[in-house]
Amino acid sequence: MEILGIGTDITECLRIGRMIERHGELFLQRVFTPAEIMYCQCRKQATQHFAGRWAAKEAVLKALGTGWVRGIGWRDVEIVNRPGGRPEVVLRDGARQAAEFLGVSSVEISISHCRTHATAFAVAVGERHRDGPAGPETG
Repeated sequence: MEILGIGTDITECLRIGRMIERHGELFLQRVFTPAEIMYCQCRKQATQHFAGRWAAKEAVLKALGTGWVRGIGWRDVEIVNRPGGRPEVVLRDGARQAAEFLGVSSVEISISHCRTHATAFAVAVGERHRDGPAGPETG
């Protein structure tokens, strides 16, 4: 296994809070999965958690090197929490297809937030295809 990509993102919690206020459920349902919405809304500082997941989704797509193109939607990247609170990335549809094409078997994620900002760091791990996107192996 090797690191195939890394990504990081930082976002202002106030920005996400304003988008939630302005667009409400339409925004939440466009960007977050039902499980993510439930998780964040059950937290005391829900806006910070939504901002953390926003940053995590951005970081994951940077780690994959795709951005929001090639048929990838916001809800194709889901952040779930394992027992004990450890966040885990679940890829679906376009994001899963991009990861498979690149040889990514998993994406590790770390999320942090405070009152004003949320940040996330993602590492795409897997086995690079011999003649994949980076070209033929040398050496």
